[in-house]
Amino acid sequence: MRSLVLLLISFFFATDPVFAQKAHEIQRFQLKEVKQGVAVDATHFYVINNTSLTKHTKTDGKQVAAWRDTTGLLKHLNSGVVLNRKLFCVHSNYPEVPMVSSIEIFDAETLRHIGSHSFGLLPGSATWADFYQGYWWVAFANYSDKASAEGRDNRWTMLVKFNANWERLESWQFPATVLQAFAPKSTSGGTWGKEGLIYCTGHDKPELYVLKLPDRGSTLQHVKTIPTVSEGQAFAIDRSVKSKLILYGITRNDNFVVVSEVK
Repeated sequence: MRSLVLLLISFFFATDPVFAQKAHEIQRFQLKEVKQGVAVDATHFYVINNTSLTKHTKTDGKQVAAWRDTTGLLKHLNSGVVLNRKLFCVHSNYPEVPMVSSIEIFDAETLRHIGSHSFGLLPGSATWADFYQGYWWVAFANYSDKASAEGRDNRWTMLVKFNANWERLESWQFPATVLQAFAPKSTSGGTWGKEGLIYCTGHDKPELYVLKLPDRGSTLQHVKTIPTVSEGQAFAIDRSVKSKLILYGITRNDNFVVVSEVK
């Protein structure tokens, strides 16, 4: 009987999805400034800083384009995603309150600023966005170490679903296990991956949290946690690689873009 119990315990931990995968480094590029996140397409990666962007070749990290805000209107670019030759960057006025956010749109070829969508005042600071199955999905962060005037902490962090015309349709809160991992900060990066799963990061920890929409209720479900090489912040899945899960992430203290494979 004791042997059977030990065998079942061993099987449980061997198949526990929380520990089943990890990210393995493939390549890294040290650049002049890497502070907020990275986006990627088939041939280039894009480094996102508070008020500037740079574009680099995936083969050797060579910079081929750059943009910097000269208007003083932008405060805190958070993350980005490349769709149809456009780079959509999520922007907020963090750490100011009340929180206001926008999507800033750039030509992915030249990094020329070509458009903007304002969310205005919503209950949180937009940190990441993705377009999936015909809808926009945007995360609005709240922080426990800098509560808003309304007294919200990071439990108020939410994922909001919009239609293509930016009309709000649904929203979900993040699960308690992931909020505890975020604390005292919130989600900094996220995207949809394969098999209808949502991948997201916090502010600092080298971890990737895999979530899914619930069958019922209003709380996202925590599927598993994947240890990573990069350290929180905004990341990207390289969708040009179909057979593998390739991540582009950053380590902001030493200005590296890190490429890794989850397996």
